[in-house]
Amino acid sequence: MKGVARREVRRVAAGVLQPPAEDDIVAEEPLEIRAQGETLAITMRTPGADRELALGFLFAEGVISSRDDVGRVAHCGRPDQEGYGNTIDVVPGPGVSLDIDRLSATRRGTLTTSACGVCGRRSVDDVIARCAPLPVARGAIAPAAILTAVEELRSRQPNFARTGGIHGAAIHDAHGNVLAAFEDIGRHNAVDKVVGALLLSGRIPGPDPALLVVSGRASYEVVQKASAASVPVIASVSAASSLAVDLARAAGITLCGFVRNGKMTVYSHPERIR
Repeated sequence: MKGVARREVRRVAAGVLQPPAEDDIVAEEPLEIRAQGETLAITMRTPGADRELALGFLFAEGVISSRDDVGRVAHCGRPDQEGYGNTIDVVPGPGVSLDIDRLSATRRGTLTTSACGVCGRRSVDDVIARCAPLPVARGAIAPAAILTAVEELRSRQPNFARTGGIHGAAIHDAHGNVLAAFEDIGRHNAVDKVVGALLLSGRIPGPDPALLVVSGRASYEVVQKASAASVPVIASVSAASSLAVDLARAAGITLCGFVRNGKMTVYSHPERIR
């Protein structure tokens, strides 16, 4: 299965070191993201859905705004070359010039690990300046719909079932239908993949995305990417960070954490919960 590697391990059971055995390990490799041939970022990710990841990342950063901005997305080099598949280039559509200057000099061409996302380089004001706050419709979503979406996320994580070491993200529409779901060793990469998939299908920009579900904690970069995609509700299995809460409140996003066992904590805009 793509995204899963095999390594030799030694287990300890009942205080006894067991013989060597093969085990499934989540794969982590670098991906260099280029636009118009220029390197914009290098992220550590789980291979798979690289096109979606690159487009979701560029969309969140404001480099592209719709599917029409993109002409071609392809890995660089030849399949017989070492490292093939770890560099991807986004070529603009006819007559389009991508605004790569949106990425600051401190971000462009630097390494983004599978854990750090935007590394706190942006302030809340910076994100809000580019992403208009979402209007809050009262009673727009039922708690049961949020709980069900989070509970079902695990069933869409086949690599987690094998490795126990990979995050998942899924976007649902207002009727609870899953629009896209992906896994990655980085939470922010998993979100980029689902956003990129919707961008490719023409659903972003658009009214379809209603709920983003993520495994692990809800961090700042998850809220930033949801804000860019105009997703009004985020549900996380674990806690939210202080900056994530601040951004969600300013961006008009309903942020829910600890969504499990029939309960949840609503950090921002509870009026959207029916």
